[in-house]
Amino acid sequence: MRAPQTSLSSPSTRSSQLSLRGVTKRYDDHTVLDRISLSLAPGEKAGVVGDNGAGKSTLLRLLAGAEQPDTGEVTVAAPGGTGYLAQTLGLPPWATVQDAVDLALAELRELETALRRAEDALAETPEGGRLDDALAAYARLTERYEAREGYGADARVETALHGLGLPGLARDRRLGTLSGGERSRLALAATLASRPELLLLDEPTNDLDDRAVHWLEEHLRAHRGTVVAVTHDRVFLERLTTTVWEVDGGRVSRHGNGYAGYLAAKAAERRRHQQQYDEWRAELDRSRRLAAANVVRLEAIPRKMSLDGFGHGAFRARGRAHGAMSRIRNAKERVERLTAHPVTPPPTPLTFTARLTTAAEPGETPAAALDAVEVAGRLRVPRLRVGPAERLLITGPNGAGKTTLVRLLAGELRPDHGTVSVPGRVGHLRQEETPWPPHLTVLAAYAHGRPGDRDEHAARLLSFGLFEPAELRRRVGELSYGQRRRIELARLVTEPVDLLLLDEPTNHLSPALVEDLEAALADYTGALVLVTHDRRMRARFTGTRLELREGAVVGG
Repeated sequence: MRAPQTSLSSPSTRSSQLSLRGVTKRYDDHTVLDRISLSLAPGEKAGVVGDNGAGKSTLLRLLAGAEQPDTGEVTVAAPGGTGYLAQTLGLPPWATVQDAVDLALAELRELETALRRAEDALAETPEGGRLDDALAAYARLTERYEAREGYGADARVETALHGLGLPGLARDRRLGTLSGGERSRLALAATLASRPELLLLDEPTNDLDDRAVHWLEEHLRAHRGTVVAVTHDRVFLERLTTTVWEVDGGRVSRHGNGYAGYLAAKAAERRRHQQQYDEWRAELDRSRRLAAANVVRLEAIPRKMSLDGFGHGAFRARGRAHGAMSRIRNAKERVERLTAHPVTPPPTPLTFTARLTTAAEPGETPAAALDAVEVAGRLRVPRLRVGPAERLLITGPNGAGKTTLVRLLAGELRPDHGTVSVPGRVGHLRQEETPWPPHLTVLAAYAHGRPGDRDEHAARLLSFGLFEPAELRRRVGELSYGQRRRIELARLVTEPVDLLLLDEPTNHLSPALVEDLEAALADYTGALVLVTHDRRMRARFTGTRLELREGAVVGG
């Protein structure tokens, strides 16, 4: 095993900014990345996608040198510096904003320290060859520092904080007094301000509003270096990336032409899978028919056949090498070979089913009704009606009461005042943790409270392609958050409901699965209440919109 290396080759002579060759990374007995080999050219902007827990952050930590591979080689050639944004800041609550800035600007701070030492050395070095060497060393350090525009770094931090919605943040403020979102934006601002050649960003759009995300996209688009960003934001992928890496099942596949190329490749992959399955199924059916037809033909041949011309009573037996028997044997061998190496059917498309499939008539009972509802300190809704086939998007900033309203509709929360009426069956995809005990297996959680035997449940769950067969035996407590959400999603698409409640449904799911989810919602005929920060989903939404601010309905 070799540690990540930093090459000093110039950008003009490098064919790759970074590369991984045969890299494997394990945690205990779980292989997260398995023999990964890939590379990225200088100036490329790559998006890393995949389900929560697939290994995206692990891949980024390997590239940043924060972790080492178990086998294989990671090479990073970034003489202009590397900026790494982790999902957590990694500083104690008593640390200050300035500490966080200094951590992100560590490479520049080290250069500043080296420059001061070089200046001191110059002052103490007498005339002669040693002075020439000291001047040359100082010139090299100055060139590196000025190439990173180090003198303007602190001013750039302020500019980035303003662009990300944190203007005027005091440098002596304790990190413990900031929210999680504010700490994330602080770390992002400082990382960008360091002006590194290579940016490694883990979920940089988390906790950003639309204006801040737009500022970030413009900043990264203007960045002349290389960017590798783990993200679930499909608009960000579409606007910024030239390459998409998909992490799935321990492997990483590369897709060119940005997010559009990724979607095209996934669609082509589904078509190939369907074609392979159709061909396997057709060959299996043909072989079975051939075997059956030759059995019938063989049965029609007498056991003994007369030998004309050889006199009365001359017969010959039907031989075992008869042509029909040979064809039966060959057909049966093909059937055995095909069934021993089956092609799995392509995943069943996700489908949300409404119990009421006809359009609502005027005056029909609504799917949900709220009157004079109040949850102390969290939500006030004077009146709200959701029709039997209505689609309602609830918007508003964090803390506005969106999840509180969804929980009221789900019957998981009782109002302090007013009434909530939801007469039909409700399906609820929660934003927070799913309710399954950690000791349950994936299959047991999916089948909980449902009639049918184990094999039926397993076949139905596997048909969606959300889990591999071996994963059905895993305990819920061993799963990532995204995998636990897949259990809830599978239950939702196998049970008709009158009112579908989706609270941030795209969180922790791969972009490909989110695209499938959107297609399923487009065909759903029941009542839908949706809360989402997903910009693409909001832009495509057709229906009623309800805005909440500080627990109150805007305009209500």
